[in-house]
Amino acid sequence: MGVNCRFLFSRLAKSAFIGFPFLRSVWTKMDLSLPDVRGMTELDRAKFTKEVTVPSVEIQSKNVGKSMPVFKKYLLKMEKLKPVTEVQENDERRKLLLDPILFETFDKLREEDQQKLSELDLNKNSFSNTCLHLEYHNFRIDDVFKAVLPEGKEGCTSYSRIGHIIHLNLRDHLLPYKNLIGQVLVDKLIGVKTVVNKSSAIDSTYRNFQMEVLAGEADFVTEVKENLCTFKFDFSQVYWNSRLCTEHERIIKLLPQKSVLFDVFAGVGPFSVPAAKVRKCRVFANDLNPSSYHWLKENVRLNKVENVNTFNLDGRQFIREQMPPFLLTRPTEPIHVTMNLPALAVEFLDAFIGLLSGVELDPLLDITVHVYSFCEESSAFSEMRTKVESALKHSIENEQIVELVDVRDVSPKKHMLRLSFRIPPDVLTKAAEEETSSEPKRLKLDLETQDR
Repeated sequence: MGVNCRFLFSRLAKSAFIGFPFLRSVWTKMDLSLPDVRGMTELDRAKFTKEVTVPSVEIQSKNVGKSMPVFKKYLLKMEKLKPVTEVQENDERRKLLLDPILFETFDKLREEDQQKLSELDLNKNSFSNTCLHLEYHNFRIDDVFKAVLPEGKEGCTSYSRIGHIIHLNLRDHLLPYKNLIGQVLVDKLIGVKTVVNKSSAIDSTYRNFQMEVLAGEADFVTEVKENLCTFKFDFSQVYWNSRLCTEHERIIKLLPQKSVLFDVFAGVGPFSVPAAKVRKCRVFANDLNPSSYHWLKENVRLNKVENVNTFNLDGRQFIREQMPPFLLTRPTEPIHVTMNLPALAVEFLDAFIGLLSGVELDPLLDITVHVYSFCEESSAFSEMRTKVESALKHSIENEQIVELVDVRDVSPKKHMLRLSFRIPPDVLTKAAEEETSSEPKRLKLDLETQDR
């Protein structure tokens, strides 16, 4: 599974974490200080021990089920700890451990709940305190980090889960604790075998980055399920961002059944594969990165999709060489073009200028382009439109804009946007400019550069 999350190293009272349930911490009213672990940089599990006291009640075994309508919401929820336990040397009774945040006293219960418990021979004298011995396996992730990491400093970071891999982007003040952080995540998250930290910026050519293994195995080949498809790839060699799962789904839903998709920066296929499998589109998928191209072909095979042509070309070359031959067949299906390379995609829009120079478009082709870019928060929408019009050297009318979407926040002042627009016919038929006319227009489909 491929997921995207925001992780707070501080306590989260009510939260949900894909793959690992954050349940309300039970220790707000108890002293959980662990002075021996503050500043620890190498994980010593033996030092995570603590004696705590929680409310409890003993009840006849046969009445446990009957008491749940009252007690269920008060039960203690902790890692590796059962809230209903056996009473030593008494098989006919059970002890219920209660959450000290939620449960105070018998007298504070609603009158109808008191009545139900009275019918089970329970009263205020039935309740007592139980001492629990907590060890490392009982501590939640956020409580471990809160005990270890420096006080008074921001204790949060973002991460992504990609199959069995956790991808971190640690802030500088957390780097001394990186190995401990990695090992805790391997220990606590089910199915996680590898934790890596981003150690360099994304390469703008192949869209991959250097990473450091913090804990677990150096195994980067992983599988992710998304949009009814399975994607397999080497995370160290390709680009995959789990935070874009929702955006991938939005684009797939925008594609009409049996339409045509040209995916200029396809990566390992998060647009192309479900477009072919779910929407039955005819797909032309391209990526310059040889590793992405390899896994793109593998994912086409793995998902048993047909009608997908794959290419390993520069994006501008792909547009200029592979689109004209198809467009000259006068297709009647809607045509969509995805350009998900936010750092550079807008710069490739000039490839559409004069793409069908000298061709009379009658009827007009229905071509929708979905292009991504990074923009400053304060002027994101106007900046995005200006960028696109500048690259096309042509204005876009309001009726040609399908939608302008703020995909996600990259940083507090930087957003990733998508502009979906119908490309103006005049852009396609414009006479090729001098700097581009020197390149011969190839209208014959080059069978050697495609791979079904």
